[in-house]
Amino acid sequence: MSTTAKSDNADSPDTSASDPAVSREIEDVQGRPDPRNLAINKVGICDIRHPVSIAQRIGGNQSTIATFGMYVNLPHEFKGTHMSRFVEILNAHEHQITLESFKAMLGEMTDRLESDNGHIEMTFPYFIDKYAPVTGEKGVMDYEVTFIGDRVDGRTEMQVEVKVPVTTLCPCSKDISDYGAHNQRSLITIRVKADEFFWAEELIDIAESEGSCELFGILKRIDEKAVTERAYENPKFVEDVVRDIATRLNDDDRFLRYRVESENFESIHNHSAYAMIEHDKAHPAV
Repeated sequence: MSTTAKSDNADSPDTSASDPAVSREIEDVQGRPDPRNLAINKVGICDIRHPVSIAQRIGGNQSTIATFGMYVNLPHEFKGTHMSRFVEILNAHEHQITLESFKAMLGEMTDRLESDNGHIEMTFPYFIDKYAPVTGEKGVMDYEVTFIGDRVDGRTEMQVEVKVPVTTLCPCSKDISDYGAHNQRSLITIRVKADEFFWAEELIDIAESEGSCELFGILKRIDEKAVTERAYENPKFVEDVVRDIATRLNDDDRFLRYRVESENFESIHNHSAYAMIEHDKAHPAV
């Protein structure tokens, strides 16, 4: 085949030299000056999905699909940025992504786009095998994990966010009711800045342990009895959830800054209950 292809190419005339559309240099329109004197804080691409490989705490890697947002700042004198370069950088990082390689990708992006500031977000579903509390039946839970990187004037900051669903049971309902208590599914969001290594699974563990009860992918009847009773014995307001998680994060020196949110999707109200604590250990509130 290669011989035939070579012969065909030899018989075909080379028109590139005579074709003006091929031979002339294509203008870089994005590089034109812009007269409006307005800098842009963030310009780039968003909602682009890409396969990634994530290291697991149990060992090995997990293949998943991440949704990326990649942005840089644009000085006032430039008309536009080079959108294709974002995708080229992403394609060059198809191997396993860690916080360190994510940080390197952020630096590469700002260098190639000749920008002072850059921002990358990578959100992906992360799957963990979980076993029912009594029968040990294996199920799978998925969690939303986000890596967030900012580079400003040569300094890089990394954050990790997890979204974890749990069960919460209302202490007030339990206290005033003759029969049972209302409960609901709650979504806990933890975002942390840390300079030391940690596993995203550690944040998931903290969130699940501070709800009234964690969720499971599969439960038999005896398991359902166990988790229902566990929640009943561990009632929590939305305020309790964020305070208990914040206490855990305060006690861990690896986490320098955090934001903890809990949204309880109420089962007896037409609204959600919400609470949030945000804390920077380097600049504590007075």
